[in-house]
Amino acid sequence: MGSKSVQFSQDGIQTSDALCNLAPARLVEESLERGEGILTESGALRVTTGKYTGRSPNDKFIVEEPGFSERIWWGPTNRPFPADRFDRLYKKMAQYLRDRHLYIFNGFAGADPKYRLPIRVINEKAWHNLFVHQLFLRPSPEELANHNPRFTIVATPGFKANPKEDGTNSEAFILLSFTRGLVLIGGTEYAGEMKKSIFTVMNFLMPQQGVTPMHCSANQGADGNVALFFGLSGTGKTTLSADPQRRLIGDDEHGWSDHGVFNFEGGCYAKCINLSREKEPQIWEAIRFGSVLENVVVDNCTGRVDYNNASLTENTRAAYPVDYIPNAIIPGAGGHPKVIIFLTADAFGVLPPIARLTREQAMYHFISGYTSKLAGTERGVTEPQTAFSSCFGAPFLPLHPLEYAQMLARRIEQQQARVYLVNTGWTGGSYGQGQRIDLKYTRALIAAALNAELEKAHFHPHPVFQVAMPDSCPGVPSAVLEPRGTWPDPAAYDRKAQELAKRFAENFAKYSGVPDEIIAAGPRV
Repeated sequence: MGSKSVQFSQDGIQTSDALCNLAPARLVEESLERGEGILTESGALRVTTGKYTGRSPNDKFIVEEPGFSERIWWGPTNRPFPADRFDRLYKKMAQYLRDRHLYIFNGFAGADPKYRLPIRVINEKAWHNLFVHQLFLRPSPEELANHNPRFTIVATPGFKANPKEDGTNSEAFILLSFTRGLVLIGGTEYAGEMKKSIFTVMNFLMPQQGVTPMHCSANQGADGNVALFFGLSGTGKTTLSADPQRRLIGDDEHGWSDHGVFNFEGGCYAKCINLSREKEPQIWEAIRFGSVLENVVVDNCTGRVDYNNASLTENTRAAYPVDYIPNAIIPGAGGHPKVIIFLTADAFGVLPPIARLTREQAMYHFISGYTSKLAGTERGVTEPQTAFSSCFGAPFLPLHPLEYAQMLARRIEQQQARVYLVNTGWTGGSYGQGQRIDLKYTRALIAAALNAELEKAHFHPHPVFQVAMPDSCPGVPSAVLEPRGTWPDPAAYDRKAQELAKRFAENFAKYSGVPDEIIAAGPRV
């Protein structure tokens, strides 16, 4: 392959054919030579991931271990896995990898040196190693010489589990052992499993160090004003945080310490379905040589990508280092946020395009983590469906959601941060009847929130959700700000608002131990 292989040995994994911390150009060459992908017109490497085009939450487990199990919020998200079965499966993986051609990445998670986590990733695919090289924090030569990993990911898509023998749910598995400092990923090529596994680790470790871990993007204005953007997939988190007028701190995962916020990662992992240069110029320009495109459709003759083609999956992705975004902050750290945005794509057309939240309302909506699944995106889905993901990142939270909400609330109080709920979804009716809120209005609303111009408006409470709605905002027609008035039939709006409120209440009932004042901050049913 044109690179010098070295001996590698760790916890039973042994090979004389390992390539360590290759530069992106070398990893692209390796990927092309091994037939793992092709180059697109922009120079990005395009790969496909087979039948696994997204995360596999039903195949993710946390190993039951003394000293850790007591803190885990066990349930449908955090499933237990026996330690003895983990050890047996790991031995089988080690045997599978013996003397194979491997790629090793040594780096970090956490841009603040005080809190960063040394990690190692062992891959059998070159493009997977390119992915982690671009997504995690890359060490300097001096840091690499003294690198000692605290957590190791072993990602072997070619090794498939036997559910009956190994105790997994399928051939795919994502197993996390806090005692061993190991993450085992097998049977799936989807690269996001590696990124999110380390996020899960950070969500467990950071609270023990007084850091609030958050599934959010972050950027900073010219005046140093930091803002956070929380939101589930499809709500516009990456799009809205990649603002040409502001500097990007990070795309997806952050910690909030006594000193300010810091990025957990060194890259961005953006959804790119329907991507256009006009609407998302910074992301468009970031997709170039060294970037990885997952499951996009490419013209074999021109290498041109059809970002509107979802024939492989709606979950097409682009992975690139954060410094591909112009004016990004390197390393990814900033001061204390003064504005926090909760993004939701409400397909019911009920929630206002922007609303200010009290402390208790912020905790309620943070724990709820609401957005919508749209009709037509899944078989059998004919009406919009509510999707709740606690703290806007339930699959990656080992602790009870209330713990994360209380940590965030303390930070909000300490910094007197303003919190807004922003609906990037529908207005004038539900999905199929109304229309998506214009992106230019959303950008104007967020700009007014960030520069405090919005606070000059008069606010009044939503009759059902109780959140405070402004009656004016520069660059936005006043009629857009009152969702009920945009519906041709106000009575139909009232019925839909009550329907959504009931779904909020039903979802929130599963969280035990939440104080009454937070429950009371939810919608009136």
